[in-house]
Amino acid sequence: MSTTERTASLHPSGLRRSAELFRLYRREPVDPGPFYDFLASDTMAQLDEYHADTTGVVVDIGGGPGYIADAIRERGGRPLVVEYSEKELYLHGRTPHDAVVGDGQRLPLRAGAADVVHSSNVLEHVPDPFAMLEEMVRVLRVGGIGYLSYTPWLSPWGGHETSPWHFAGGTRAAKRYERKTGSPPKNEYGVSLFEMRMPPVREWFAAQTEIETLWEGPRYWPPSWRPISHVPVVGEVVAWNHLILFRHR
Repeated sequence: MSTTERTASLHPSGLRRSAELFRLYRREPVDPGPFYDFLASDTMAQLDEYHADTTGVVVDIGGGPGYIADAIRERGGRPLVVEYSEKELYLHGRTPHDAVVGDGQRLPLRAGAADVVHSSNVLEHVPDPFAMLEEMVRVLRVGGIGYLSYTPWLSPWGGHETSPWHFAGGTRAAKRYERKTGSPPKNEYGVSLFEMRMPPVREWFAAQTEIETLWEGPRYWPPSWRPISHVPVVGEVVAWNHLILFRHR
């Protein structure tokens, strides 16, 4: 049994899973490996629920140093990380084996090339998020599964390192961060961080005829909390991270 399969078999569920995620998340700045390993095994378990072919070609948009890619490779799959920032490929002392520097808004792949397309916490960093969504669908084969998660602007972490001051405005939060730390935030508001709201994304998916939404709800909370994400405004705050699983019809 592989490392990922062992981890998944011992994976907590319900509120225990949520508590473990947030415990590891709090330690991520000083010890990132356990958090991203946990997320990778968690993602594999979610994809397995919908019989995604993780032994095939899996494209990971913004996959950085390759945690998902490693989990896919352990299953005998063929991962490809498409990362906009070359620097991100070398985070945490790691480098993915199969990676290209590319733009999620213009993926360097032919139509239908992927059995699975994955993107975690990238959509809020893209100037044209709907172009990226269109590309995710384009490169996904018919019957393939898409996995999309992103951080809504109104979530507690919507401003990333400038949170929670982003609630007072992205520009103001960035200026405050620079005053406090002496350097600008890594995620520059209006350049590499945007106000990604849930309703436009939900409306985009509802308007697509070639894809079927399989699951939508808060990524880190138990599945039973799913209805909360549909409460206007409150759902965006509580969700923290929004997950959509979909299939190319």
